[in-house]
Amino acid sequence: MYLEIRNPEEYRAALYVRLSKEDEQLGPSESVVNQQSLLQEFVVRNRLSVYETYIDDGWSGTSFERPAFQRMISDIEAGRVNMVITKDLSRLGRDYILTGHYMERYFPEHQVRYISLLDGIDTGIESVSNDITPFRAIMNDMYAKDISKKIKSVKHDKQRKGQFIGGKAAYGYKMHPTVKNKIVVDEQVAPVVRRIFRMALEGVSCRQIAARLNEEGVPSPAVYAGLTIARPGPYTGLWSSERVTEMLRNEVYIGNMVQGRTVKISYKSKKCRKQPREDWVVVNNTHEPLIDPETFHRVGRMIDSRRHTRSRTYDFLLKGLIFCHECGHPLAVLNRKNAAGEDVLYFVCRTYQRFTKAKVCTSHSIKEKTVTDAVIDKVREVCEAYLAPERLEPIAKEAVEAAGQRRQLETAILSVRGKVDSLTANLDKMYLDRLNGLLAEEDFSRIYQTIKKQRSQLEVRLKELEGERKEDVPAQERAKDLVRQFLDSAATNRELLVSLIERVELTEDKQIIIRFRFRQLENVT
Repeated sequence: MYLEIRNPEEYRAALYVRLSKEDEQLGPSESVVNQQSLLQEFVVRNRLSVYETYIDDGWSGTSFERPAFQRMISDIEAGRVNMVITKDLSRLGRDYILTGHYMERYFPEHQVRYISLLDGIDTGIESVSNDITPFRAIMNDMYAKDISKKIKSVKHDKQRKGQFIGGKAAYGYKMHPTVKNKIVVDEQVAPVVRRIFRMALEGVSCRQIAARLNEEGVPSPAVYAGLTIARPGPYTGLWSSERVTEMLRNEVYIGNMVQGRTVKISYKSKKCRKQPREDWVVVNNTHEPLIDPETFHRVGRMIDSRRHTRSRTYDFLLKGLIFCHECGHPLAVLNRKNAAGEDVLYFVCRTYQRFTKAKVCTSHSIKEKTVTDAVIDKVREVCEAYLAPERLEPIAKEAVEAAGQRRQLETAILSVRGKVDSLTANLDKMYLDRLNGLLAEEDFSRIYQTIKKQRSQLEVRLKELEGERKEDVPAQERAKDLVRQFLDSAATNRELLVSLIERVELTEDKQIIIRFRFRQLENVT
């Protein structure tokens, strides 16, 4: 608090204030008003010019994707701010890695002076407080981790008691108007849920149910909840067979609270991963059911019975490589009988297949063999053009230029390989000595572990060197080898095809676009 600014006229200060929900529990000393007052007092005393005050109210310090903080960064990038002042280091952030990045790298690189009042940190001067800043950042991070554990423990306890802790209730339910952590039936959409189960019980497939709801214009759960989709796609806002299946499998509709299906990867990340079913938290009879258990289980058995008819997969050369040019999604493959009763595979747009009535894409229907043959012919043509002598000349030149480096690498590989072989021979000899009684068991175990560890380290180094040898080959040289192999076995070797082609796109008018992994092939006409 005894920091002084000798040349205040040179600075355009940004006052940064942050308050998380956990900080609110610590009392008024952490409030936004208190932080602002403290910063303003310092500014007035030192006659500083303030460009703007940036406030992130209700944002955790473990994330730096805060709106006001990002706006401040934009102003720094634009040269409007060259000083940042916070009440203490934890206001800047509680992730010690990112906090250190901004303090030690970002601010100095952008000529920004950072001041933390209560910690006595000032990057514009040399001080002991600056030297121990990394340790403060680590302690702040540990505090955030401890808070996260406590919050997670409280939430898990509520889950075990059957209390709802999610942000949005399942479709068909809504939050209780007065009782916290409790859900009640949403009479507006509950009939839709009952109808979905009724149709499923009548034998209507999940795909047909979704199509019928879309055709009738029934708002999907996401649309009804008013959720914002970060990356809208061609079928955003529509019912899907996957969504219907998930609902038909959800025990919430028979009155059971099901939570803990996903878990956050880390307290520093918003990303979640799915939990195995045995780790879900299920509490029975916590709210009014929409479906009786007998209907629910009958529908579940019907869904299970269809798995066998839908589990067929077809092997074809372009599997995983063929996409719709218009919507960008992978093409599905269907098996149809021709006039002679023979099985014939057809490509069809998966988006069209799932949302035919919505008309978000077209069928793109075409024989799989037609596309595969066209791709092979085109790739052969491109490869043969690429292997013309005038194109191989620059490749040979590159190979010669890189030969010197490769010789050094080969020498290192031979040296390490020789040491590995030598240690292996020593281990074999020791084993024979132990069998012949020339080496005690205790000595054998001790020496064996030491030599084995040395050999393991050398084997790791050998793999690294061999990896460098592979990477050392120029991209054109790798492409040439793949091309040569492809010309010999393109029609049967899928591995080589995948090595050459990144993706194949089929347009609405049946045009084929090939995206190669190597730019050298992409540019061949």
